[in-house]
Amino acid sequence: MVGEAQPPPQFETMRPDLIQVAYRMLGSIADAEDVVQDAWLRWSSTDRSEVEAPQAFLRRVVIRLCLDQLKSARSRRETYVGPWLPEPTVEDEEVEDVTLPLMLALERLSPLERAAFLLHDVFGESFDDVAASLGRDAAACRQLASRARQNVRADRPRYHVDRKRGLEIASAFFAASRKGDIQRLEAMLAHDVGLYADGGGKRSAATQVIRGITAVTKLHAGLAKLFRLHPSTSVRFAFINGLPGFVTREADGMLQTTALLLVDDRIEAIYVMRNPDKLRHLEYTVH
Repeated sequence: MVGEAQPPPQFETMRPDLIQVAYRMLGSIADAEDVVQDAWLRWSSTDRSEVEAPQAFLRRVVIRLCLDQLKSARSRRETYVGPWLPEPTVEDEEVEDVTLPLMLALERLSPLERAAFLLHDVFGESFDDVAASLGRDAAACRQLASRARQNVRADRPRYHVDRKRGLEIASAFFAASRKGDIQRLEAMLAHDVGLYADGGGKRSAATQVIRGITAVTKLHAGLAKLFRLHPSTSVRFAFINGLPGFVTREADGMLQTTALLLVDDRIEAIYVMRNPDKLRHLEYTVH
């Protein structure tokens, strides 16, 4: 009904799924929550007696709102300072469906390709349902998903990371990087390792991806000198966007997340989130 102050229990049970859809489309927890709130406002003014499948209806609304938002988000990211990373989510267990590398791969797709891929390949919707969400016919949606699949195939999870082993490597990397144990770091890193740091222009961070074991270890040797003067502390070892990693409290009092992409127990990529705007939501969830 129009004017309801609070969403009914039915909507609340669907909210987590809707936020997951919006987050995977937008890469932002805050934006996902705003989209779902907008979906609720539309739901409150809908004659629900005519809606046969509320969850499918609301997912369709969320997807369309996300597509509208992505038009402006794409232009904002063109002027973003340094590498862009999605807002981190922190879980105790590995999440295999949409990991951080896959979310970065989704950024390279058009909004419609991203939506078709997520709805069909990740959330398991039929192409008829995808077509209803995107306002295209099923054949066009099948083609969109196929193009997306070809572009992101290399970024899908390649093998399962054992939870215990993944967190052991994260713990060892934390210790070696803070102490400046270069020999230990070299033993953990892949030769072509890449380091991605998102400061968003709000905190110091490399504005380009740092590539190669020599460059990455040189950076950590310099950082270790700063850590000895201004130490950071571990808050929690966990999975960050599906990758083993850790949350730290840095010397400036701000949180930071570090996620590690592992291939055959070697660190192939390091993703560091330092942008305070993307870490604010973790203040209430990590401990």
